[in-house]
Amino acid sequence: MGRRKKGLPIDGWLVVDKPVGVGSTDVVSKARWALNARKAGHSGTLDPLASGVLAVAFGEATKTIPYAVDSEKRYEFNVVWGATTATDDLEGVVVARSERRPSEAEIRHVLADFTGKIMQIPPAFSAIKVDGARAYDLARAGENVTLAAREIDVYTLELIEIISVDEARFAMTCGKGGYVRSMARDLGEALGCLGHVSVLRRLSTGPFNLSQAIDFERFEAVREGAALTLLPNSFALEHLPRVDVSPEDVLRLRNGNPVQIHGVSLPYGETAWAARGEDTVAIGQVRAEMFHPKRILAAPEN
Repeated sequence: MGRRKKGLPIDGWLVVDKPVGVGSTDVVSKARWALNARKAGHSGTLDPLASGVLAVAFGEATKTIPYAVDSEKRYEFNVVWGATTATDDLEGVVVARSERRPSEAEIRHVLADFTGKIMQIPPAFSAIKVDGARAYDLARAGENVTLAAREIDVYTLELIEIISVDEARFAMTCGKGGYVRSMARDLGEALGCLGHVSVLRRLSTGPFNLSQAIDFERFEAVREGAALTLLPNSFALEHLPRVDVSPEDVLRLRNGNPVQIHGVSLPYGETAWAARGEDTVAIGQVRAEMFHPKRILAAPEN
């Protein structure tokens, strides 16, 4: 018989305003400690340099993480002109310099080239796996890491402010796989002046935003018993269609069996989630008027 995991069977989502200098896994560890939770994960890594929205999933909500990761994200970031770094941010060593500085008109002119569907090469210092190893581990070991360009969706890219001749502030909304550090690097190259990220803040990821976030420092009070309300497991799924099921269907779904759906018109292959009242039951696909579960969310423990 396997050992029972330590901690309480807590389910739901918590949005944290991650501070600069703290890693994403450190936030998850602190959240687990504060709530004495058995299981937790997060909705997408933020570099230690970055701050902002980090959504932490507990218990059964961890099964909905892939649907939060796939959602659009919004960032604000500063780009410093005149240098490229190994990490594409201010923490890396400078690998090239330029004396050129772009005008506001030049910056605005190139923004259209970086919106819509574009090809982007991820930073060498990223979590992408290369032959089973993380790219950043290989880069730190001194290996020459070359990642393939990938197509991403950039919905908006705006110039917010010219801070100085050396620095400008932007806002970007993008889909899955978009890297702000790559955007800064590519803007600098397109403008002929080089560039890297100096400030990065994530404003939202999918349905999670800063208005829902708690400060990282609040975890100490939570550990001592301060009240904290979690968002429901289904919060990361609310951009997907919902299928309401009967009590009998709940039992069938819990056993991994498909159920027939009534009064719902969804395309074949559509991803949806099944619920009974406030209880999220399963995530799956619609096929021939049947809902087929792919992920089962266990019944809440009372």
